[in-house]
Amino acid sequence: MTRVAVVGAGMMGGNHARVLSRLSEAEVTLVVDPDEQRGRALAASVGAAWSADAEVVADRADAAVVAGPSQLHAAIGVPLLEAGVDLLVEKPIATTTEDADRLIEAARRHDRVLMIGHIERFNPAVLQLDGIVEDLLHVELTRMGPFSPRVTADVVLDLMIHDLELALALAGSDVARVEAVGRRERSGSLDLATALLEFADGVTATLTASRVGQTKIRRIELTQRANFVVLDLVRQDLTVHRVDHDEFLSEGGARYRQTGLIEIPFLDDRGEPLALELGEFLECVAQRRTPRVTGTQGRRALELALAVRRSAGAYR
Repeated sequence: MTRVAVVGAGMMGGNHARVLSRLSEAEVTLVVDPDEQRGRALAASVGAAWSADAEVVADRADAAVVAGPSQLHAAIGVPLLEAGVDLLVEKPIATTTEDADRLIEAARRHDRVLMIGHIERFNPAVLQLDGIVEDLLHVELTRMGPFSPRVTADVVLDLMIHDLELALALAGSDVARVEAVGRRERSGSLDLATALLEFADGVTATLTASRVGQTKIRRIELTQRANFVVLDLVRQDLTVHRVDHDEFLSEGGARYRQTGLIEIPFLDDRGEPLALELGEFLECVAQRRTPRVTGTQGRRALELALAVRRSAGAYR
């Protein structure tokens, strides 16, 4: 059983603590938060101790989830890695590439697991793509939801970064071109953004992230040479559309007929994505293996998100 500390008792920290407390391979031993009332309440709910100071983590845990403010990820995480603690750091890895590099280098120097919490990589529908993506031409990713005053980050670092990381993983290539537009509607930062990406291997992607919508949408569409794949990440389902039969007649009395085939693959890993993500983290800690989303991959997603934000920042 791995002893795990949760650093940050906000919404995400609370979710991590809740799920970890239900996993047989983990024991939540410590909750760290400067807000004593909030920290003690979460700690009590999972049978853990509370501390206001992350320096005690190494004495009470083998691994930790860092779910504090993104701008503090490096300040919290680097000393923990140096103290021998394996880390799952919530997305984004940091808010600057310099801080991301500090985390990655500390993990490398001290031979620690550094996993980044891009939770959509553990959505059962996305996990199923491992055997489906082939000859990808274009990917369209849409992520929309209502505005929440609780969130202080702009829509690119808050929402779109999930899909930027997915686009990088799906394309499997470096980004050659980034174009983006955005709007500020409900806050002082970008609330709506659309990005167009071109990858070095020719794959293209369009991404839309919005927090001014009225419903929650999490959708991915893949255009491939042989088929068209649609994923609904909220419903956790996946469908594959392909042309089954074409018929062309001569121009004299031309008639065109097409029939389609829809496949709905069985999802092997149905379940709560956060539980699947934390299960992966615990396996990596126990087996000393590389996680599905490494620090380097988290940095690439951050770097791309910052490029999108710069491009979209010129728009109102």
